[in-house]
Amino acid sequence: AVNLSVTVPLTQRRMMDVKLGELPAWLGTRDLSPSGVQAAIQAGCRRYYNKYINVKRGGFGGITMLLVGYCVLSYTWNYEHLKHSRWRKYH
Repeated sequence: AVNLSVTVPLTQRRMMDVKLGELPAWLGTRDLSPSGVQAAIQAGCRRYYNKYINVKRGGFGGITMLLVGYCVLSYTWNYEHLKHSRWRKYH
């Protein structure tokens, strides 16, 4: 946890430490170019892997979250097809 009573520059704060009123200014400091977005995604994947997968005594938490995320994403991609097929009669 970062102590915000000490003034930390806006560019060095994490998103969870930014107040709602400061959000537009914080987003303005981010690198939104394709290479910057790719670097942010890679850093997020690396952080996730180091926190949940690459641990000494790991459980099923990290892998379970990954699988649940995949299931939700797959369901949202196929929702239109599933929505139309549920009204069909199968007899």
